[in-house]
Amino acid sequence: MSGPHPLARFSAATVSDALDRLGFPGSMLGIAPLHNGARLCGRAFTVRYLTAGSPPGTVGDYLDEVAPGEVVVLDNGGRTDCTVWGDILTAMAADRGVAGTVIDGVCRDVQRAIGVGYPIYSRGRFMRTGKDRVEVSDVGRPVSVGGVQVRAGDLLLGDADGVLAVPRAKEEQVLEISTAIAEREDAIIADVLSGTTLAEARVRHGYHLLQRREVQP
Repeated sequence: MSGPHPLARFSAATVSDALDRLGFPGSMLGIAPLHNGARLCGRAFTVRYLTAGSPPGTVGDYLDEVAPGEVVVLDNGGRTDCTVWGDILTAMAADRGVAGTVIDGVCRDVQRAIGVGYPIYSRGRFMRTGKDRVEVSDVGRPVSVGGVQVRAGDLLLGDADGVLAVPRAKEEQVLEISTAIAEREDAIIADVLSGTTLAEARVRHGYHLLQRREVQP
């Protein structure tokens, strides 16, 4: 598909509600953007880390394989004592048009990322290197980030509220539901700004049912 993905026009909150409607846990708990202006949408390039062995392995040169528009998804097991992303990777990724980075762990050298507007979502920032502490275990295999399984090629969507993953097999359903949710919420806002009570507007447009999972007969 050329151009932005159709889901890119929706907020993470709207897509999260659509995932709730389908009963799918795509929203990544505890993974936040470096700055509120962050926004990303792209397909996952997955990398998993393990504690370094003896002798220690490499932290990875995988970025040579990442295509423009992809999102680097790094599973460092939620570790916050050492980083797996820093200055060199940010400079290279931003220059090559990588869509962003999502880390179950921490990043460093954040000033460059903020300065060039490169989107990073992580558990925080910490300056200690991951070299000789962690090593790449798998590339292109399923990983876990914020309690969500991410497979290579899944769609990642992030904004100021956080980041989530949409499996390929669910994209059309998520798009359909997100469209309906956004339309109803826009209608509620229009009603209340024109003088309708919030309670009436919510009832009129079925607000309380927007993300509720449908019970199958």
